[in-house]
Amino acid sequence: MQTLRNIKLRRLASNTSLPPSSSFTHLPRMRRCLSPVSSCLAFSTGCSDSGSSLIKNFSASTASLTVNRAKEIGLLNATEDLYDGVTVEMKEPMESEVFVSLLRASMSKWRQQGKKGVWIKLPIQLSSLVEPVVQEGFRYHHAESDYLMLVHWIPNTPDTLPENASHRVGIGAFVINNNREVLVVKEKNGGFRGTGVWKLPTGVVHEGEDICAAAVREVKEETGIETDFGEVLAFRQTHQSFFRKSDLFFICMLRPRSFDIQKQDSEIQAAQWMPIQEYVDQAYNKEHQAFKYVAEICKNKSEGAYVGFSAMPISTSSSAKNTYLYFNNLNFNKL
Repeated sequence: MQTLRNIKLRRLASNTSLPPSSSFTHLPRMRRCLSPVSSCLAFSTGCSDSGSSLIKNFSASTASLTVNRAKEIGLLNATEDLYDGVTVEMKEPMESEVFVSLLRASMSKWRQQGKKGVWIKLPIQLSSLVEPVVQEGFRYHHAESDYLMLVHWIPNTPDTLPENASHRVGIGAFVINNNREVLVVKEKNGGFRGTGVWKLPTGVVHEGEDICAAAVREVKEETGIETDFGEVLAFRQTHQSFFRKSDLFFICMLRPRSFDIQKQDSEIQAAQWMPIQEYVDQAYNKEHQAFKYVAEICKNKSEGAYVGFSAMPISTSSSAKNTYLYFNNLNFNKL
C-alpha cells in the first residue's frame, strides 16, 4: 500500500504544472507538503521528511520545465557592439518565465565570452517584462515615448557604461534685415509671458536635427519668415535646467529671404521688425547680464565688428549623413 502511494505521488510531481517553490515563500509559518491522504499539494503546520523531500524534487522538476522550454527556443538574439557589449531588442511578446530563463542562459554565455555591458530595449507594449528584468539586476538607462532601455554591467570592475544624454540643445535666432532691424517676438507662454519683453525667436533642436536647420525652422514656425543660416555667434551652457539635464543654447545669425511676418498664433503674442538699438536698450537686457551680452554681440555683428562660426558641411566615416563643422572662417584660407 505504501509503495502504491509513493507511485501516485511521483506521478503527481511529474504531471502537475505548479509555480516554483519561491511562489509560496510569502506564507508565514506554513510548510509545503503533499498530503498522503489526498495525494495533492496542501498547506499544513507540519509534514513528514519524505513529503519535504518530495516537494524539493517537485519544485526542481517544475523549474526545469521552464528551462527546458527556453532551451528549445534558444538564447536571446543580441547584437554585439564595438565595446565588448551586446544589445537585445525585444520585439515579440514573450512569457516572463520563458524570458527570464532565456536571459539567464544568455547572461551565462556572455559572461563566458567576456562581454561587459548588456543593453535590453523593451518597447512599451512589452512593459510587463520590465519588473523581471530589474529583478535580474538590470537598471533603467533611459526612456523614450515608445521604449525603455535597461542596462547591466557584467564584470566585477567599475561600470563604464555611458550615461544617458546629459544635455538639451536650444537655439536663439538673430535675424536682421538691410535696415538694421532685428526680428523679435513676444511669447504667450513660459517665463516671458506678460513681461512685455521683445526677444529673439527661440526653440529646441529636435532629435537628429542640425543646429543650423533648427534655427531656420524655428524662425519659420514662429514668424513665417524664410531665412538662410549665417553663423553661430555664441553659446551658453547651464545646468539642472530641464528634468535635471544641462542645457546648451546657441545664438545663431540668419539672413531673411522674406519680410512679411505671419506669427504663430498658438505661442506668439506679437512679432515685429525692431531697430537694433531699441532691442539692445530694453530694460530687461540691461538688467540681466546674459541678455545684455547677447544683445551687444548681435549689435556688433550688425555693424560688421564681430565674426562668428560658420557651418561647413562635412562627411564622416561612421555615417553616410553629412554633418557640420562650425568654425571661424575669417582666416580659413591661411589654414
